Amino acid sequence: MRTLSHTAERMAFSTAINAVLHSAEENREKTVLKLIDLIGKFMSDEKLDINFNTAKELISNEESALHKYTDRLFEEVHPHVLKTTALNLGFESFFNGTKTIRKMREIHQCNVPWLILMDPTSACNLHCTGCWAAEYGNKLNLSFEEMDRVITQGKELGIYFYMMTGGEPLVRKADIIRLCKKHNDCAFLAYTNGTLVDEAFCKEMQAVGNFYLAISLEGFSEVNDLRRGEGVYEKVMYAMDLLKKYGLIFGTSICYTSKNIETVVSEEFVDLMIEKGCRYAFYFHYMPVGNDAVVDLLPTVAQRKFMHQRVREIRNMSHGKGLFTMDFQNDGEFVGGCIAGGRNYFHINANGDAEPCVFIHFSNANIRTHTLLEILKQPIFMAYYNNQPFNKNHLRPCPMLENPEFLEKIVKETGAKSTDLKSPESAEHLCAKCQEYAKAWAPCAEDLWEQAPHAQRKYENYKPENCTNHRVVS
Repeated sequence: MRTLSHTAERMAFSTAINAVLHSAEENREKTVLKLIDLIGKFMSDEKLDINFNTAKELISNEESALHKYTDRLFEEVHPHVLKTTALNLGFESFFNGTKTIRKMREIHQCNVPWLILMDPTSACNLHCTGCWAAEYGNKLNLSFEEMDRVITQGKELGIYFYMMTGGEPLVRKADIIRLCKKHNDCAFLAYTNGTLVDEAFCKEMQAVGNFYLAISLEGFSEVNDLRRGEGVYEKVMYAMDLLKKYGLIFGTSICYTSKNIETVVSEEFVDLMIEKGCRYAFYFHYMPVGNDAVVDLLPTVAQRKFMHQRVREIRNMSHGKGLFTMDFQNDGEFVGGCIAGGRNYFHINANGDAEPCVFIHFSNANIRTHTLLEILKQPIFMAYYNNQPFNKNHLRPCPMLENPEFLEKIVKETGAKSTDLKSPESAEHLCAKCQEYAKAWAPCAEDLWEQAPHAQRKYENYKPENCTNHRVVS
């Protein structure tokens, strides 16, 4: 529920954003700088790892990647989408949500996430090779009312960002748009194959202004269509053209494997994403989840080391490519290691099971029988809370991939059950596939960690005694 002070603060941000959007091009930079000052003032009592002065310097430098990135936003994104994004993703989620969530963590002594990932459906219009989501079958769905209830409860805890995956979430695009309208103070993002994007849907996205897409790509047409089906790459290119035409915010979701890693961070591929209008690229390390997972697709040590460097080069806001990139395995140092188990997010599958991570298919609870707060206090979630970080070296963040002994122990001790209804996989089987990889990566991760300077974080989102007592896994 909004308080009077919250309403007044949102109004102040709305006024400042309007000033930016309506300022003449030659005055835009000064107005953006004033907005940054407003943000700094609003968040002055919070411990943030943000250097507002550096941001202002980059915005003022016409040659910087951030300056060019910002210019493209104003030139290419619809004003209503920009304003709604600034208010919902910026003010509500990043700023107001951060304040509320931190208070809730202290009150409830458990993890409270910044975002929730939900699967509206397990159904999909494609049948991609090796898709772990397909193992759930295609007949599971969360009702509109169930998703609405999750969001309503989430907002009480300070959670204003909701991501959708599947299956193919746009199979349920009418219900998602309905959620966007009802919860018009939240931000929503769907991980999608992009083939269901059409002109009518783009008009709906523009009207709500608070819905974004991350479109799956594995490379250029030959590699992408080998997995996803003939003609899918061209459909994705068409979808991107439509989204850009209507001034919408979207990016890519890229699973990198031993087979495509060089391609998906190549100059040619990155330039294509920027040209098409992508604002971000989310890189996901291949995870050997499922009884039939192909272990050979795990990147080699040399390949992962290459990704560690290359993603940073692309997103460098001083002299990079002008595309925000994030590698959810190699960027652990910027988020304090593993973000799952409700620390920054958790996953609700299409059957309603609450899982600590989209890749960890074990659960003690379901949204149909438990509230969000009850879920966050379930044994498997509390095991995450009590043990994070799983490694003091945040280049080894995951309790499955880099520290498999942790996940196996957690599942056993908490009595969590497999949520895979078609082909349940034991924690022992899953973790055994990661042991050789973890052992091989550890020495390289230690070298990289020791070579680089690490800033002291102002706020570590761990159980209090874990902040200074990081567990070391040898």
